[in-house]
Amino acid sequence: MPEYNPHNERIKRQYFLHLKEAIQQTEATVDQVAKALARFEADTKYRDFKAFRPEAAVAFKRHLAGEVSKASGKALSKATLYSTLTNLKRFFRWLAREPGYRSRLRYADAEYFNLSDNETRVATARRERPVPTLEQVRHVIATMPARSDVEMRDRALVAFTLLTGARDSAIASMKLKHVDLVDQKVNQDAREVNTKNSKTFQTFFFPVGEDVHRIVADWMQFLRAERLWGNDDPLFPATETIVGAERQFKAGGLKRAHWRTAGPIRGIFRRAFESAGLPYFNPHSLRSTLVRLGEQQCRTPEDFKSWSQNLGHEGVLTTFTSYGAVSSGRQREIIRGLDKRPAEGPLSANEFAKAVARELRAEGHGAA
Repeated sequence: MPEYNPHNERIKRQYFLHLKEAIQQTEATVDQVAKALARFEADTKYRDFKAFRPEAAVAFKRHLAGEVSKASGKALSKATLYSTLTNLKRFFRWLAREPGYRSRLRYADAEYFNLSDNETRVATARRERPVPTLEQVRHVIATMPARSDVEMRDRALVAFTLLTGARDSAIASMKLKHVDLVDQKVNQDAREVNTKNSKTFQTFFFPVGEDVHRIVADWMQFLRAERLWGNDDPLFPATETIVGAERQFKAGGLKRAHWRTAGPIRGIFRRAFESAGLPYFNPHSLRSTLVRLGEQQCRTPEDFKSWSQNLGHEGVLTTFTSYGAVSSGRQREIIRGLDKRPAEGPLSANEFAKAVARELRAEGHGAA
């Protein structure tokens, strides 16, 4: 039995083009959609999409609920079920409007891919993710060796991530000219730096310690003074791979080129945290570390607005909702400490509401 349907392949190509060009979805998102469709087609023995019936969606949901993850050996998570079925629902909604399919499919039939309300709540619930403390990250940096060029780069890379909160994809594409050590800032110019949603913004160094700042400055001085690299050379160059005496590939220093992906950066983080005796935290988790630091240091709405902009967020609500949930440990400290605070009189709710309203208006969430 063939493992594809030529009619399905043609319409899938149109849908993928629609996602990339009309909806402007990333390659990673399109890949997830492709995986969901491949799962569904395999379950229906590659039946033509024109023959789709609600019963097929119901049967697939039942099959998916009983499937076991190859990675964990356990049943697929509710989040995986939700994302897979949501991608299929969106596809069949789109398909029901396309020529040649409108007369065969009903738009409402795509709703049969829905999970129950309870399952949806479980799949979409926000859960507290482990976040490294500032002390843990500083400990990792302090324990990283710096004997070779590659080791110096790795240590400076972790320090730079903490100092700026930059995303790993942006770091992989940065050049020396994007960092201004005098003004202590990073110009994340979307014309050359791979920023999220191609946003251009400036990041000023976060107050995470002069020693962290010094590691980054020394690294840049090394590249400029000893390697004689210029403004357009990579800030964190890729590793040069050579064949050693034992005819095996090994690191042979630095290559005057950018990494093609952020994968090597995540590998550096994994090795650094494990060598320091800590669980692995990916580069992105340090952004949450900085948000929690901001919660401690920011005293006014304007303070937190600036902190939020420094992370590249257009609105402070993004920082609050995506990164700024109070950790359970901090929540416990606050609640237990409320009755121990000195009597300073009630907080003016009116003044606080005015400050919040000003920030919301500035971000376009209310009338001016």
